[in-house]
Amino acid sequence: MKIILIGIQGAGKSTQGNILSKKLGIPYLSTGHIFRDIAKEKTPIGRYIKEVMVSGALIPDGKTLEIVSEYLKRPEYSKGYVMDGFPRTTKQAEAFEHGIDKVIYLKVSDREALWRLSYRKDEREDETLHALRKRIELFHELTAPVIEYYRKKHILVEINGEKEIEEISKDILKALKQTSSHE
Repeated sequence: MKIILIGIQGAGKSTQGNILSKKLGIPYLSTGHIFRDIAKEKTPIGRYIKEVMVSGALIPDGKTLEIVSEYLKRPEYSKGYVMDGFPRTTKQAEAFEHGIDKVIYLKVSDREALWRLSYRKDEREDETLHALRKRIELFHELTAPVIEYYRKKHILVEINGEKEIEEISKDILKALKQTSSHE
């Protein structure tokens, strides 16, 4: 099963991604982690990715598609995956040709997301208040249309992301069971 998690930064995508990965027996992949790894490299692409991330901007569509598509060619992803942080734009969603089964939208308010992010233990260089606000703004501007794109394709499942972690996981698994039994 190929699942994409969409939500504002701080919605709990990596928490739920890791839980789903264990429950469904498929790997979890986060484009944020991929980009942070690349940003550590002392290479031109590494420096470029780091600059873009620290500014709070998004990696351009073409570069993101190229990197994600390359990663998904690895054998560990052949049976499926849970991915978060991609696609962030409608252009990426339309160009992505990897047959997504379900898109889980973890719906969380801006206020809740900022509150959660301000209490994170692992402060990252790309999580200044300015960068976080910019990403939230970009989420509404660019990613909200992606949610509509998947809703029209009838593969979007909307989940209240402001509940307890265990409750959210149960809601996601229940929604995945319901939708797969209808197909």
